[in-house]
Amino acid sequence: SGDEDERQQEYADESGKSLQDHLMWQLELAGLAPRELAVARAIVDAISDDGYLTESLAEIAHTLRPELECSTEEVRGVLERVQALDPPGVGARSVAECIELQLRQLDPATPGFETALQIARAHLELVAQRELTLLRRELRATEEELDAALALVRSCHPRPGATVSAGSAQYVVPDVFVRRTEHGWGVEINPATLPRVRLNQGYASLIGRNASHASMRAQLQEARWLLKSLEIRHETLMKVARSIVERQTAFLEQGEEHMRPMILKDIAEAVAMHESTVSRVTSGKYMHTPRGVFELRYFFSSHVEGADGSGTSSTAIRAKIRKLVKDEDADAPLSDGRIAELLSAEGIPVARRTVAKYREAMGIVASNERRRAGLKQM
Repeated sequence: SGDEDERQQEYADESGKSLQDHLMWQLELAGLAPRELAVARAIVDAISDDGYLTESLAEIAHTLRPELECSTEEVRGVLERVQALDPPGVGARSVAECIELQLRQLDPATPGFETALQIARAHLELVAQRELTLLRRELRATEEELDAALALVRSCHPRPGATVSAGSAQYVVPDVFVRRTEHGWGVEINPATLPRVRLNQGYASLIGRNASHASMRAQLQEARWLLKSLEIRHETLMKVARSIVERQTAFLEQGEEHMRPMILKDIAEAVAMHESTVSRVTSGKYMHTPRGVFELRYFFSSHVEGADGSGTSSTAIRAKIRKLVKDEDADAPLSDGRIAELLSAEGIPVARRTVAKYREAMGIVASNERRRAGLKQM
């Protein structure tokens, strides 16, 4: 549930270490032999930010060659040492193993312990589908035993790596403000981001024409060019920002699903500048809008041609996919193929593999994993 997510998030590490740093710090204090430590380091490198092992034991053994020849059994032995580290459940190869590793840290005398282990090993699918009557029959457990076991399973974190923060939050200062006015959408530069540079006219007036002042005159000219360059950069940013706002009014008024396709060339032609100039101006620059703060590059996206010949931006398609997943039936999550069908019905023909690519880029797991995640909400 949402409350459980908030409770789990409260215990997230705020030290600024990555999960890999956290694991290696523990391993270096574990007194491992140099050979074991080398294998452990290769294992840690293969662990995702969520805490799961992403490579097979054979692949890890292969990455160590030719510096170190070791068998998959040796890698498995070191993996068991890694799986004993904090956070509990790290280094698992599946959700089932992740939950079992966390359960095994409990006292075996804990009520429901053995039943919870059985659920983790073979019955998570039934829990995700909420088939509790069938589950109790399969386990031959009493209602009290099943309730205790389910409570233990639900107390486990399905993404143990998420409890270790990769760093403190980073903050940005918007370069441009966009506000709705009585005349439409207004754009203005954030004065706080403008460099406070100016010429001291008193000193500049003292520079004479004689030869002894030649180097100072050159420096004065460079200073004037610097001020002119800053002024041009300011004007360019304003032109680009206004052009973006003119093209993305629908996004500002209605949200991501209405983002228009737009590439650098579109803005370059509108402001009569080279694409590389637009790219440079939009890099690392942020726009504050009523919908949030966005990097200027966020507004650029490729397009998918619709059935009626119009284009839909990839950003809008991602937003539609996110909304479909958010509104789906938790007991019957939408497959990539089904999402592609629903989008096509809206006049946006996309292939299943395109849906999968966008879904993965947004960090949304596949439908079978989303079904399993339902166990957290019960």
